[in-house]
Amino acid sequence: MKSAVNTNMIKENRWNIPPNAPACMEKHLCSAQYRADGTLLLGASSLSGRSWQGSVWIYSDPTKAPNEELCKAGVQTEAGVSDVKWVSDKGVVVASDSGALELWELAEDERLLVNRFTKHDHDHIVTSVSPVTGASSAVTGSMDCRIKVWDLSQETVVTTYNVHTQPVSCVACSPTDESLFISCGQDGRVLMWDRRKPNKPASRIDVESPSCSPTAAAWHPHHRSTIALGDELGRVTVKDFLGTEPARVEHVHSRRVNGLAFSTHSASLLASISDDCSLAVLNSEMREILRDRQHQDFVKDVCWLHGGSNTLTTIGWDHLVLHHTVGSAAGAPNSSS
Repeated sequence: MKSAVNTNMIKENRWNIPPNAPACMEKHLCSAQYRADGTLLLGASSLSGRSWQGSVWIYSDPTKAPNEELCKAGVQTEAGVSDVKWVSDKGVVVASDSGALELWELAEDERLLVNRFTKHDHDHIVTSVSPVTGASSAVTGSMDCRIKVWDLSQETVVTTYNVHTQPVSCVACSPTDESLFISCGQDGRVLMWDRRKPNKPASRIDVESPSCSPTAAAWHPHHRSTIALGDELGRVTVKDFLGTEPARVEHVHSRRVNGLAFSTHSASLLASISDDCSLAVLNSEMREILRDRQHQDFVKDVCWLHGGSNTLTTIGWDHLVLHHTVGSAAGAPNSSS
């Protein structure tokens, strides 16, 4: 029996575009993170029109981003994307402008993103999501002033914290202790959370100017009690919250800090990005060793390649994905841990 399909009507997929990948990526790139093997995860939003849309993209070759035709996988989301993170080699969590947390999973030889769940548990934009180290869990912060801890395998919220009095700007889980995370709020507070203490899980970390809102936070990859904080005034603070030495503060940017990221070098470098459209990289002495001003709009995220690499990537609202290398002459360590 002859096939009833007219082969002349089948559109040739000349570019080998993955199924479900949108035809066009939104202009505003909002979030980026590398997987251990160098695969790049991107989140984008339109931030214009009557309804904001978003999308999630995977690139096995980061130099091809943000070219839609050369992605490995991509999918449209129901609302704008404020944050995306890898939770496993196949899993991706998405913080949504709709107040939802979404879990997506790579399938079909990593060419298809499949939705595992979408849960609208926040009452406002989810501003930040951070996976819990070594567990199928994540922490979210929102403009509804709440923080939620999620069990991703059970697709449910297990704990809700309502301590911040203003929107939560950032949450960041410890890379070494699954019980610890920090949160930053527009109420000017930086809180350290220990989920092993149900009666009083939060303690306040003293900051330089409590009246100035912290906007970004990152954990040092090797010193388990050292964190970096960014604020509205463009300052970057590195603090050992268990130590006795005073925090080190540098006025790195002229506008708010949007993101911080430590490299995985044995002597870690700290990258900082800002609304002043620049990237700065500081060495372990807080001395600036790289400044890049190629972005033409707000720089929204920064991530390092794994394995002690000197390469890092920035993305911004100008739709640029820029790759930077810190040369050893500028002070980058030669050895990795």
